[in-house]
Amino acid sequence: MTVSRTSHKPRALTRRSLAAACLSACVALTLAACGTTEDPVTSSGPKSTPKQSSDEKITLVDARGKEVVLDGPAERVVALEWSEVEDLVTLGVMPVGVADVKGYSTWVKSAPLDDSVQDVGTRQEPSVDAVVSLQPDLVIMEGGRGLPIEQLEKTAPVLVIKGSDSTRNIEQMKHNFTLIAQAVGKEDTAKQILSEFDAKLADAKEQIAAAGLAGAGFAMADGWMEGSQVSIRMFAKGSLVSDLAEAIGLVNAWPEKGDAEWGLGVTDVEGLIRLGDVHFFYSASEDDVFAGKEGLANNAIWKSLPFVKAGQVHKLEDGTWTFGGPRSCMHIVDQFVRTLTT
Repeated sequence: MTVSRTSHKPRALTRRSLAAACLSACVALTLAACGTTEDPVTSSGPKSTPKQSSDEKITLVDARGKEVVLDGPAERVVALEWSEVEDLVTLGVMPVGVADVKGYSTWVKSAPLDDSVQDVGTRQEPSVDAVVSLQPDLVIMEGGRGLPIEQLEKTAPVLVIKGSDSTRNIEQMKHNFTLIAQAVGKEDTAKQILSEFDAKLADAKEQIAAAGLAGAGFAMADGWMEGSQVSIRMFAKGSLVSDLAEAIGLVNAWPEKGDAEWGLGVTDVEGLIRLGDVHFFYSASEDDVFAGKEGLANNAIWKSLPFVKAGQVHKLEDGTWTFGGPRSCMHIVDQFVRTLTT
């Protein structure tokens, strides 16, 4: 997929379909369709650790509850969703194939790809032929995508990841990272990086408290144009970004619940009136509807909002992936702290 206005979505939806789905959340949030039957896991790792046999096979239990058996640590890995791509690169394993390389390179700056990585199509419709041609020993994908798992399993083992869980998103991120690390034989590296992540949160919390900002209200959003109308996606309580911000002492001021999987919902500019005096963060690696003249820059309601009038609107750096692994999470935390304390 070329870089498009849908490329930053966590799900394989167009902007129009995402807006429609989220706006119907008062009845039944469409994005919550992929639930989980997994037992809770702790931050120390996944529910099932790999079982090493005499022939060094690795057995993992994925998000389907299915055992995935590898002959050894995977080396030629194809990843069909960007969060899992980021995890692999963070662990020091460059995937041989990635869905939408150009889009990933636009939206995920924390873990860049090298020139060896082959594009295998879009995240919504990857090319099975392209995947097969790379002769992978593991394919990693997220559940609930409607992707051809059975076809891919004829080529290589497929590890299905649960992308998000609004009841425990930081723990889900750690679980996914650790599971992927076990698949590629990088458990020690994963432990080191997750230790760095925990230390980052602790230090950030101290800095926020020292600045007198513990308990300060924040909101997080991204947005896009729907015809001449600006649609705004809010990161409600339970979204990964919200969990990170609250872990360092901030309080999410958005009053509505998000969907059960991603913790997201959609509103319009009038809906932002409920926020009051907060620090408003947003991400935009394409059209910036919050600052652009075609968006809200000249909108009277937007300009009247307390946080806009107070100069408390903060854009995250381009390429900040808000659905990622520990590297993206640390990048977000660093920006929160730097923005609020300097």
